Amino acid sequence: MTIFTTQTGVDLTVAAHWLRAGECVAMPTETVYGLAANALDPAAVVKIFEVKNRPSFDPLIVHVPDMAAATRYAASFPAPLRALAERYWPGPLTLLLPKRAVIPDLVTSGLPRVALRAPAHPMAQALLRALPFPLAAPSANPFGYISPTTARHVYDQLQGKIPYILDGGPCHIGIESTIIGFEDGRTTVYRMGGLALEEIESVAGPVQLALNQSSNPAAPGMLKSHYAPQKLMILGDIEENLLRYSQKKIGVLACRGFRDLPAGVLQIVLSPSGDLAEAAQNLFAALRTLDQSEVDVILAETCPEEGLGRAVNDRLRRAAV
Repeated sequence: MTIFTTQTGVDLTVAAHWLRAGECVAMPTETVYGLAANALDPAAVVKIFEVKNRPSFDPLIVHVPDMAAATRYAASFPAPLRALAERYWPGPLTLLLPKRAVIPDLVTSGLPRVALRAPAHPMAQALLRALPFPLAAPSANPFGYISPTTARHVYDQLQGKIPYILDGGPCHIGIESTIIGFEDGRTTVYRMGGLALEEIESVAGPVQLALNQSSNPAAPGMLKSHYAPQKLMILGDIEENLLRYSQKKIGVLACRGFRDLPAGVLQIVLSPSGDLAEAAQNLFAALRTLDQSEVDVILAETCPEEGLGRAVNDRLRRAAV
């Protein structure tokens, strides 16, 4: 693998140059930073898997600027999914659609559907519109680790492995997109994410959930172990676990926070007011801070199972042992 002197900046021309040359570039989206490469070039796509150490059976999301571009890569567009795209693109919504032959099998892990998304971040939009091809772009981090929400997070993990990081500031949603398809005549949610279930159903009506964590995923982001820190992370009743791990250096990841914690416990609160969108935005940065601290174990609790709390809880469950 080529060793690069990784640069960080805001120059779209530089980012586009490297992508045209078949290399990977990190780009901002409103959800998390993505590791992008030409989705139509298998040799470029291979580099995504190499940089991330990602298994080739885990499919990738393909980023396009808009609906018109999506129709060039999707063979059909079921009416409920089209309605969702018309309402929520650009935005944190990925649609799983029958693929056209132009999409390499490597991108979809040999599966017949391609995951398409139109990101809302203005830099991502500008980059996509400057290129003659779509961008395959999973999160810009080593496979299975905490997703990056700032350019610095990307640099800390991938320096030397990619030539350029396009710095668009902190991601304002902070968790990955919601993935939706159409299966057995029903709108189906495969991954909870930045678009809440209530918003989906307001457009598409009742949906079925297919959130099974799998070692053979049908869509991106469905693997059982994912988004995980390197420190031991325990999900459950924090007060009980404080007693159980009292001999350890403890970090607490709380939804709204705890008062009167034992001395020496490092607590990070996702949202003191209980705002689930704020909790989602802060989740990965909080995990990263705790993982880089001197604690031995991270104790976490779930948020309310509603709105974006469902997506936060999904990430917590897969990050915990």
